Amino acid sequence: MAVTPVGNPYVESSDLVANYPGASEALAERIDIVGVNPFANAAARDAAIPSPVQGQMCSLNDDNKGYRYDGSAWVLFSGAGDANFTNVATGTYTDGGIDYKYITFTGSGSLVVDQAGFADILVIGGGGGGGVADAGGGGAGSHLEISSAYLAAATHTVTVGAGGAGGYASAGLINPSVGNNGIASSIAEMYYSPGGGGGAAVGLLYNTATRNSQPGLNGGSGGGAGGGTGASSGGAGITGLGFAGGNASALNGSGGGGGAGAVGGNQVGSVGGNGGAGKASSITGSSVTRSGGGGGGGSTNGSGGAGGGGAGAYYAGVAGTANSGSGGGGTYRGNGAGGGPGSSGLVIVRVVV
Repeated sequence: MAVTPVGNPYVESSDLVANYPGASEALAERIDIVGVNPFANAAARDAAIPSPVQGQMCSLNDDNKGYRYDGSAWVLFSGAGDANFTNVATGTYTDGGIDYKYITFTGSGSLVVDQAGFADILVIGGGGGGGVADAGGGGAGSHLEISSAYLAAATHTVTVGAGGAGGYASAGLINPSVGNNGIASSIAEMYYSPGGGGGAAVGLLYNTATRNSQPGLNGGSGGGAGGGTGASSGGAGITGLGFAGGNASALNGSGGGGGAGAVGGNQVGSVGGNGGAGKASSITGSSVTRSGGGGGGGSTNGSGGAGGGGAGAYYAGVAGTANSGSGGGGTYRGNGAGGGPGSSGLVIVRVVV
């Protein structure tokens, strides 16, 4: 008996009749490994193949899908359809003749997927906090939306990132501080959405002769720059997930935080930049805009970006709208108050029913 170049055995004319049983068994064993053998369900497969080998394949009649053993588990390789989760759905709707259900996580938890397949997901990181004193607005958390994301049948960890705290200045504007970055959100340890960058504060102590502009912090969307002498840039965003914060160039103003849909506004004179606009999603059946940047502080304060960004303020920056992943507003002065905190993010999963 000989084998083909890829290792499949075959019987030659020179083989003796006495060799046929062994040759037939070798052929059958080879087919067991390389053939796509059908089974009624996973339990029948596992009973028939208690010790699968890497590369072995099969199909299951109950779901009409093909599987390949990767050395540690049977994984889907063809025929993937729609995923299903067993959690209580947040809502259902029909669009274009297709029925959907979805679940919204406003806090960390678990998604139980009993049928592997594809789902639509929206993952938004926590927004960045605004800074204090001529301070930039916080950048929005990144806005990650994926159609047909694959989810294996398992209990998946869902993490909803918190918003970053706003900066703080003691009474008398001592030691004004930048806002904190937001925390990343994620699902299934596969799909991550970083938090937004914190808004910058004016450099050095407020009552010193030299007060330097400071750059905003990088993040999913960047924080706005802090005002002061010289010029400074807003923090960078992540391409495809968010935009940069606005720039600053003088005292008494600052840049707006970047949003998921647009860059933060630049300081203009003593006017703080507006927060960058967020991004819309219709994953829940209606269009909702989230991930807006925070407004910059100034003699005239910048407005929050569409989608939940907090506005800039004289003393206490406005917080981003809850569970929108939006940045907090920066402040023009401090005096014992703080920059607006960024809002926490969220995770939404939608499947066809």
